[in-house]
Amino acid sequence: MLPFRVTARDPATAARAAELETPHGTVHTPAFMPVGTAGSVKGLAAWELDRLAPEMVLANTYHLMLRPGPERLRRLGGLHRMMAWDGPILTDSGGYQVFSLAGRRQLDDDGVTFQSHLDGSRHRLTPESVVELEAGFGVDVAMVLDECLPWPVDRRAAESSMKRSLRWALRGLRRVEVLRREGPWRGGLFAIQQGSVDRELRARCSEGLAEHPFDGFAIGGLAVGEPREVLHEAIAFSAPLLPEERPRYLMGVGYPEDLLHAVACGVDLFDCVLPTRSARTGKVFTSRGELVIKNARFADDDGPLDPDCSCPTCARYCRGALRHLFISREAASVVLLTVHNLSFFLDLMRQARDAIMTRRYAAFRLRTEAGRRAGV
Repeated sequence: MLPFRVTARDPATAARAAELETPHGTVHTPAFMPVGTAGSVKGLAAWELDRLAPEMVLANTYHLMLRPGPERLRRLGGLHRMMAWDGPILTDSGGYQVFSLAGRRQLDDDGVTFQSHLDGSRHRLTPESVVELEAGFGVDVAMVLDECLPWPVDRRAAESSMKRSLRWALRGLRRVEVLRREGPWRGGLFAIQQGSVDRELRARCSEGLAEHPFDGFAIGGLAVGEPREVLHEAIAFSAPLLPEERPRYLMGVGYPEDLLHAVACGVDLFDCVLPTRSARTGKVFTSRGELVIKNARFADDDGPLDPDCSCPTCARYCRGALRHLFISREAASVVLLTVHNLSFFLDLMRQARDAIMTRRYAAFRLRTEAGRRAGV
């Protein structure tokens, strides 16, 4: 199993700092993973990603299976080589696409058949084939195949989905054990807790998973339409159900306040498309809340996006200049906003880690949330 150790705890919350050792380096948590769905973090060259220095990045098995495809990826030297990234990589399994591409897939107890959103071709994913793909990519952390449900959903459907996801996780683990014996892959496998927002279903799923030697555990099936108060409640009761001695990963949740809440509940890892996707629409995250750079009020603003940010964008460009570039549809504007947004999210987690290490996370969270409510 991938070595994991908790290095510090906050006395007032369940927040913790930890280290996860992977074949491509140590991941210091809490950590936010930029999303590189198709093998690239949108808007960034590899050297900019190096400058930002995330602990780990995320890619998606479903999308990589379609393009460039596993055989071509092997010929290109694997996912790390294609991405020109030497750090740790985690791959999602395609379970989210069970939710997001519901109109293009057929689900059964053995797996999922997708109709490609690119050319209509049909592709089959099973718990075994998913981990075989991920191991072939050479990733550091592979996720099991699961079924991600929408919200709301009735309890009977949630229970059936949870049981299926649990069976799939164990099938994936059995295949990984064979792959480790037969080949050079030394990555880890994370299981995924499901059960919608039902406390009892999530507890049963966690108990079933915790009996087996997974390298880590994720909270899946949240941030799929539920109100924030429901999301926060579900995080609060779901995180402690997962084994204390292994990393905990909250999938697809990304607003700063949600991250800070989850860290306080004992979650270690996060990912979300929010920083990069928002940059492409002109939305900017700052220590004083969000702003939309195309708004006319920024036309003559000669201040940085965020006076508390030291990223290259804030160091060299003012809001007025960035607004001009964005409304002129200059490609550079998206790059510059992406650099800033990712810097904000990565720095937020680094600051959270520092606060945990110095036993002051609760105060840090209150101060950070108050600053963001102040407005830009």
